Amino acid sequence: MKKKILLAEDNVATVDVMQKELEFLGYESIIAKDGKEAVEMAASCLPDLIIMDISLPKMDGIEATSLIRKNPKTQSIPILAATAKALPGDKAKCLQAGCNDYIAKPFTHHELGAAIKKLLNE
Repeated sequence: MKKKILLAEDNVATVDVMQKELEFLGYESIIAKDGKEAVEMAASCLPDLIIMDISLPKMDGIEATSLIRKNPKTQSIPILAATAKALPGDKAKCLQAGCNDYIAKPFTHHELGAAIKKLLNE
């Protein structure tokens, strides 16, 4: 059975590329278009992993991650921050909010695959 990854991303072009990448890597993907939807889908779908953009509408990825961590149903789901926010201190902010790892956009197919496999212990 394919592992399910929740992709929280609002950029349509990025969603398209990432869905193809995840499919190529052998994962099923579900999409949340904003932070609020990501929190709700994490609880309802219980994905194996969440890839969280930080700049999201309605609720940013930092707040969404914090809420996911506070919910007993979702608190142990690994979260990979995938963001164009690559300023000094951004990685620490993501990790403090509860992300397990951080990858800066743009990233390669290999970087994404390695980060996912590490978090899923594959």
